[in-house]
Amino acid sequence: MKIVMVPSGFKECLDADEVGEAMERGVHRLHMDASITVIPMIDGGEGFARSIVNIKQGQLYHMEVTGPVGQPITSCFGVYSEHNKKTAVIEMAAAAGLKLVPRDRRNPLWTTTYGVGELIKGALDYGVDHILIGCGDSGTCDGGAGMAQALGAVFSDEAGKPVFVRGGGDLHKVQTIELAGLDPRLRDVQIDVACNWHNILCGMDGVAHVFAPQKGATEAEVEQLAGALHHYAYLIHSQLGVDITHAPGSGASGGLGAGLAAFTKAKLHPRYEIIMQYINIEEHILGADVVLTAEGCLDYQTPNGKIPSEVARIAKSKGIPVIAITGTIGENAEINYENGIDAYSSIIQTPTSLDQAIKKAALWIADSTEAALRHVRIGYQIAHRSFVEGKRP
Repeated sequence: MKIVMVPSGFKECLDADEVGEAMERGVHRLHMDASITVIPMIDGGEGFARSIVNIKQGQLYHMEVTGPVGQPITSCFGVYSEHNKKTAVIEMAAAAGLKLVPRDRRNPLWTTTYGVGELIKGALDYGVDHILIGCGDSGTCDGGAGMAQALGAVFSDEAGKPVFVRGGGDLHKVQTIELAGLDPRLRDVQIDVACNWHNILCGMDGVAHVFAPQKGATEAEVEQLAGALHHYAYLIHSQLGVDITHAPGSGASGGLGAGLAAFTKAKLHPRYEIIMQYINIEEHILGADVVLTAEGCLDYQTPNGKIPSEVARIAKSKGIPVIAITGTIGENAEINYENGIDAYSSIIQTPTSLDQAIKKAALWIADSTEAALRHVRIGYQIAHRSFVEGKRP
C-alpha cells in the first residue's frame, strides 16, 4: 500500500512538520507493509519562510521588530540566491501572527502589521532583488497600514495632523495618505505575495466579517472594522488610484494583501500558484492508494483555498480517496464531502480544555491516523476476500 500524507499545521499548536511526524508515528503503529510519504504543506502562514529557505538551501536572519500588540519581539526572514538573483522570504505570521497576540489582548482594532514592514526593510538591507511574502495565520486587521508606516508612509487626519495607525480601529481617522517618504528601494524590488485568493477587503464577505471574530472582535467591533476598512479602501482608490476594495487576495491577513498591493506595488497570487513552484505534491500523490491530510479546523471555509481542499482537488484528479484528520469540526463541515474529501474525523477523544487539547494534540493526531488507516485496512481485507471468493467487491 502506498500512503501519502500532506498535512498543514494546527494553528497555535503544531507546525506542519510536527503534524506530519505525529501522523507518521500513527502509521508505524500498524506495522503495515506500506510505502509512506509525508509532505508537510505550507500555505503562507507559520513555517512558510523556514520551509522555503530550507528547500532553497538559504539562510534565516533574525531581527527585533514590533510585534502585533506593539511590544518588541524577535522575528526572522530568509534569503537565498538562485539564477543570479537574491530573494528574501517573509512570513507575516512571524511578525504579526495570531500566535503572537496574548489571548487576553486579542482585539484586531489594536493589533498592527508594523513589524511586517520592518522585516521588509531588513530584507532590503541585504540587497535583495525579489521578496516573497506569505500571508496567513494573522492576528491583525489593519489593512497593512502598520506595514506601510514602517516603510515610510504617512497618514494624516482632516486637520493635516499625522495619525499613527495602531490597528484597524484608527483607520477611520485617516483622511490623507502621503507616500513621499516611502523607502525608495521598493521601486527596484519585485514583490510577490502568496495569499488566499478568496479573501477580499470589503463587504459582507470581506475580511472584517469573515475573520475578525476569530481574532477576538465582538459583533460591534466587526462592524467598526468593516466601516473603517471601507473608508480606507476609498482613500486608497481616490488618492493613490489603486482599487483594492474587492480585489482577489486584498483581504489576506487582515487586509495586508491590500496594503502590499497599494503601497509596495506587490503582485498578489493565489497561494498555491506560488507554493507549487517549490513543493510538487502531484508527483508524490500519483499512484497512492490513499491520501491523508490534516487541518486545525475543518468547516465551511475549508473549500475556499485551505490545504485539505487543495490536496483533495489534486488527489481527486487522480481518482485517489482522501481522509482528513482535523482538530475540530466546525460549522457546515459536511460541505467538504462535495469538494473531494471522502471522510474526516476530529482528533478530540474526550471533553477537554483548549490547553489540554494543545498539549495532547500530537498524541491524538497519531491515534486518529492509526484509526483511519485501520478502517482503510478493513476495506482492503473485505475487497480482497470478495475477489478471492469471486464476489463483486
